[in-house]
Amino acid sequence: MRSKAELIVLNHTKFGENSIVLHTLSQEYGRRGFLVKVSPRTAMAMFLPLNILEAEVTENPKSDLWFARNFVSVSPLNGIRSDMRKNTMTLFMSEVLYRVVKDQTNEDGLASWLKGQIMTLDALESDFVNFHLMFLLGLCAALGFDPDPAGLAPFADKRLVQLEALLKLPFPEALLLPLSGIDRNAIAESVLKYIEYHTESAVNVRSLAVLREIYG
Repeated sequence: MRSKAELIVLNHTKFGENSIVLHTLSQEYGRRGFLVKVSPRTAMAMFLPLNILEAEVTENPKSDLWFARNFVSVSPLNGIRSDMRKNTMTLFMSEVLYRVVKDQTNEDGLASWLKGQIMTLDALESDFVNFHLMFLLGLCAALGFDPDPAGLAPFADKRLVQLEALLKLPFPEALLLPLSGIDRNAIAESVLKYIEYHTESAVNVRSLAVLREIYG
């Protein structure tokens, strides 16, 4: 059975000599990997993290690994791809999702929420240094465990007041909340621990260190 679907790229891994497994999130299929044929002529930039693609999907009733082909970019994401800082943030966001959202699960509304997050980051021209913190807090809500000060307190250490501010402030004001690089890193680690607790899984996000290098 063939159908068209909008897929958000999380990651890809090599599969044999001429294929990759494209790990994606979508409204139709949730978190799912698709086998994709590639060649030296394939434009691999098409599969950068958080790219939004339309593809032709072929379901395989005999295997969990389905096929995808004929990719078309839904949005060029020029605001992200032209900015190293935003690109680094998409690496972090996609890695969190790759590690947190279980393969072949479909959280209702998660894909549409993520698309909104991507388009928002793409459109922001400045003042997005706190964006990944708002993304983490929003992800908690999208996964069904709304963050609140009482729930975050055991994981927040000395950053509870700042976390409360991020939760209470309107989104544009939260992006402008003055935080040091040390603060932002500690808050991100606190929320990741909170996510680990609720998902009962280890979330070792290596790109957080890269984000720390870029944003200070």
